[in-house]
Amino acid sequence: MDRTTKRALWIVAGVVVFIALTLHHNITTDEIIFFAVVVPSVILHEISHGWVARLCGDDTAARAGRLTLNPFKHVDPVGTLIVPAVMALGGYGVFGWAKPVPVNTARLRSPRNQGVLVSLAGPATNLILALIGAFIFVASFRTTFNATYTPSVLARVVLFFSVANIGLMAFNLLPIPPLDGSVVFERALPARYWPQYLRIRPYTMFIVLGLVLLNFYLSGNGHEGPLTWLIYHLYNWWLGVLKANIRFG
Repeated sequence: MDRTTKRALWIVAGVVVFIALTLHHNITTDEIIFFAVVVPSVILHEISHGWVARLCGDDTAARAGRLTLNPFKHVDPVGTLIVPAVMALGGYGVFGWAKPVPVNTARLRSPRNQGVLVSLAGPATNLILALIGAFIFVASFRTTFNATYTPSVLARVVLFFSVANIGLMAFNLLPIPPLDGSVVFERALPARYWPQYLRIRPYTMFIVLGLVLLNFYLSGNGHEGPLTWLIYHLYNWWLGVLKANIRFG
């Protein structure tokens, strides 16, 4: 993609996001907090893929300058801005993605085995972040969620950080290409089919998008979509574990 195309995409993304924010005046503080904690969580998820790949012999992400906490290096104008804003405008909820960290599996010392480690590094990072957030919440803020007054913003940031990472871990472990959980299917795939599979893998994102759109369609027509059911049950189970006196859904 040339520089002119990239600039045009960023301009379009900015306009779409501005329109979405202008038309939606009922955005709550909790929604803003949740979005704010998801962004660094997704970035750390992506960085972990590149970091583990580097340990296994592939420095593609490092050479591309992607092993950084700078959010602008990981923002995809289409997946991070345009798609979520358009879906919000259409009343379908919000879904998006960050720019994937480049990994060249052919450069791994053991491509098929270490590819499993690279894929699972993201969900494992989200689990670690969720546990860190849970520990801080239980140690410092849990009593405020059982009191009669409104919990502080900091308390909600810590709790939502933990909850969001549980959700990110679960979603990315779904065994659907290109999500990280598909690594189980990929590892079991006979080696002779591997080259053909790699050619179609870039297009499997449409499967995930279709599932997300179906979920939002069902949710918007009085039914509980499968992803909504899964994520909300997981969120509420985790909130129950932490004994936080709130619920999603």
